[in-house]
Amino acid sequence: MDHLEFYKLKEQPFSNTVDNRYFYNNAQHAQALIRLKYAVDSMKGLAVVVGGVGTGKTTLARRMLNELDEDKYEAAMLVVIHTSVTTDWLMKKIAMQLGIENIGETKLDILGQLYKKFIDIYQSGRKAVVLMDEVQMLGSREIMEEFRGLLNMEGPDGKLITLVFFGLPELDDVLALDEPLKQRVAVKYKLTGLDENITREYVKHRLKVAGCDEEIFTPEAVTAVHRYTGGVPRLINTVCDNAIFEGFLLKENPIGKGIIDSICATLDLKASG
Repeated sequence: MDHLEFYKLKEQPFSNTVDNRYFYNNAQHAQALIRLKYAVDSMKGLAVVVGGVGTGKTTLARRMLNELDEDKYEAAMLVVIHTSVTTDWLMKKIAMQLGIENIGETKLDILGQLYKKFIDIYQSGRKAVVLMDEVQMLGSREIMEEFRGLLNMEGPDGKLITLVFFGLPELDDVLALDEPLKQRVAVKYKLTGLDENITREYVKHRLKVAGCDEEIFTPEAVTAVHRYTGGVPRLINTVCDNAIFEGFLLKENPIGKGIIDSICATLDLKASG
């Protein structure tokens, strides 16, 4: 018997891999989605979501992408993976994600192709949307100016493209590299850690998706999880994942506060409050 069988789980409930089945539609994410969809549907141009490490930005971005109906939107998502991105690479990547073939060699050619693509999307009755994650890594004034250039492309009803940026709080400083771009942020939302009641529901939700309807953590254990993690989903997952394995080794069901204290000491997490 392994740890999953011991707690009657069909799969790992607290993996930090993005899996939409485990998306917990808490009030924060629901409010963020409402605002982002408003920005897209009203063709506002630029929307921004900021939050600390592990607060669920990538999960939210992927959830939004999945909810943009292909009949109404032409949507693409880019994830910035390093800081050495150039404007040429970025424009080519956007063009590629939007399905443009035979992408031009020069920036001017690519911008012309993007404009034509945006017009085609608009005339088809759909809206163009580009979601970008980890945008704080694009610490370049030139890139910010290119984004502003894209937002200058307008049709009769407003912007031809909506950009939705997700990033760490440093994203504010990156946007400030081009003040006119920063002033064009039409919608902004900040993600924070979950409160204790939502942390409790989050843990319960993930266990249920993994096939377990039982309370395998004592109420005191979940309170401790919240205090050590500040309600940050990624940290909640890490602590609970370790706790399930440790609880199995100790044959403890339900898992008590002592296990949470021990794990968090090992992970160098300090309790708040």
